[in-house]
Amino acid sequence: MPPAAAVLAAACWPGPLTLLLPRSARVPDAVTGGRDTVGLRAPAHLLTEALLATTGLAVAAPSANRFGRVSPTTAEHVLQDLGPFLDPARDVILDGGPSPIGVESTIVDCTTDPPQLLRPGGIPAEDVERLLDLALGAATGSSRAAGMLASHYAPAATVVLVPDRAAADEQAARFERDGLHVVVIDHAGDLVAYARDVYAELRAADAAGADRIVAVMPQPHGLGHAVRDRLTKAAAARPGF
Repeated sequence: MPPAAAVLAAACWPGPLTLLLPRSARVPDAVTGGRDTVGLRAPAHLLTEALLATTGLAVAAPSANRFGRVSPTTAEHVLQDLGPFLDPARDVILDGGPSPIGVESTIVDCTTDPPQLLRPGGIPAEDVERLLDLALGAATGSSRAAGMLASHYAPAATVVLVPDRAAADEQAARFERDGLHVVVIDHAGDLVAYARDVYAELRAADAAGADRIVAVMPQPHGLGHAVRDRLTKAAAARPGF
């Protein structure tokens, strides 16, 4: 375990921080996709902690949503995405209530020097840098962690990003004059609420039949980094998935 990883694990676990580490022989290829690294996290949610304590095992699992689509933050979202694929005789959804943070964990690659930020998330990058007393490197190289693709977290509606509420209202009025159904998302003054609710609001816009989602970008600090990352990927040109 690299020294930087030991520092972060001691300070942030359990919590929303995923560490990319060199795998050992104990980790099977099915977990890593054949890569020589593995992502580890110790979740802080009481239900997940109870699951781990009951099984006495580590759990390897993908996200509970369709590839590229908007992440779930409630059990109902999971049911909407994966319900048709579940076997009622063997599959269950553990409902621990709505996600208190909303956006996913921060991912830090501790196999590089300096460590690289692969995905901003629930623990702000500024806090990670303070703990390590160094600046994180930008993500370079091939995609090796969830959320590194240019397009991800995408609703069916087209997402348009604007810098402030005035621009959002102007853009929304323009779309409405063209006969489009528009939803505006704006929590720029409350980063905690924005991070917690952004996925639910993207899903709600789709459920309402929106053609366009106009989202105000929060300021780039704290949780704002994570929200900006998710909105930027939601608005990116989409591959055919």
